[in-house]
Amino acid sequence: MRPIQHPEHEGEPGDAPSNPPRRGFLKSGPALAAALALPALAPLSEAQAAELWVASWGAAPAGPPPSASTMTLSGQTLRLIVHASVAGSRVRIRISNEMGSTPLSIGTARIALRSSGAVTVAGTERQLLFGGRGSVTIAAGAAVLSDGANFNVPPFSDLAVSLYLPGSVRVTTLHNVALQTSYVSTAGDRSAVQSLPVSRTIATWPFLSEVDVSGPYSGLSASSSVVALGDSITDGQASTANANRRWPDMLARRLQLELGVSGNIGVANRGISANSLLKDYPEAMLAGQKALTRFDRDVLGTSGVRWLIVLIGINDIVYSPGSNPIPASSLISGHQQLVSRARARGIRATGATLTPFEGHVYYTAARENVRKGLNAWIRGAGNYDAVADFDLALRDPARSTRLRATYDSGDHLHPNNAGYQALAQALRIDLFN
Repeated sequence: MRPIQHPEHEGEPGDAPSNPPRRGFLKSGPALAAALALPALAPLSEAQAAELWVASWGAAPAGPPPSASTMTLSGQTLRLIVHASVAGSRVRIRISNEMGSTPLSIGTARIALRSSGAVTVAGTERQLLFGGRGSVTIAAGAAVLSDGANFNVPPFSDLAVSLYLPGSVRVTTLHNVALQTSYVSTAGDRSAVQSLPVSRTIATWPFLSEVDVSGPYSGLSASSSVVALGDSITDGQASTANANRRWPDMLARRLQLELGVSGNIGVANRGISANSLLKDYPEAMLAGQKALTRFDRDVLGTSGVRWLIVLIGINDIVYSPGSNPIPASSLISGHQQLVSRARARGIRATGATLTPFEGHVYYTAARENVRKGLNAWIRGAGNYDAVADFDLALRDPARSTRLRATYDSGDHLHPNNAGYQALAQALRIDLFN
């Protein structure tokens, strides 16, 4: 799914948009290998090499934005607020410059528990190092992992990741629909300041793409994670901002509430609003490259991934011609590729059916038939290891092509908070046991 109320989406409901919604460009192949590379460092110790890391939070980076709307920072500090899923006693972060065309310098990186707003909990702040150094320069098209640091991450805690950016920096790599307020400081390295002096607020996540945890917390240690791969419905579009009401957030709560010790599983949300399965829109970079291309980085590259949940394809349908849309067979081939690549890495893949959208501006009977065809394959073909029937969970019992009114955010496509809760409940919890 994707944001659908921006000016670039306007057009005749029965036609493909003349100006498709914003999309993103991500690296693959050699660029992906570069993105995972760290600066040349001394060999890891045996203990470091054996350390098991699990993603507690993740967002899929995209960009660059249109030049006219690209934010520029000048010697300022970002304080990015993220919500952990699983706990740990050690932490590391991943910083991405994958959409950048010039090197990105990080002067200082720190992490703390967030109290409220841009204020951290006193005494919790820790500096994060990169190969033992306090600063790092990330090549264009690359990403880096910080060293691990001793830091207690409670389950479902708000974390404040502070990045001091010396010099002039254009924010070309970011997750666009954060649904979370983060902060930009006044000039200077304010990363260690408990109450950040705020110059402006932002609703995106620049540069930060993952927070990993390791080690036991209160006697428990996470050993694996689940990745939610999708578009705006996975991204949480239309859910309440600053409330963590996306369906992957609610799945994380279910896992720990209902499975106890065995539910100590991290959840990484790799949804990107406006993302497609099969097609790139180079002129609309913020929606990410197609899922088939970003799969290696956003799924296989996620720390500790053991399970995958896939909900994608509706954008491929609604951005194809209203009277002659993309055939379901093309979408099925794309899904088969996702499953095959997951299985090759021992990842258990769950396919989610596409949810109803009658009443939405791009709804046509022909597009609806494609949705039904893909859903029938997801339910019946047996390619996925399991099925999450999101369509059944949200549809109106009296009219199966529409969202149930109590789950509709108002645009007849994106669920509201109650709808996202219903999606989390539709997943078989025993799959993760």
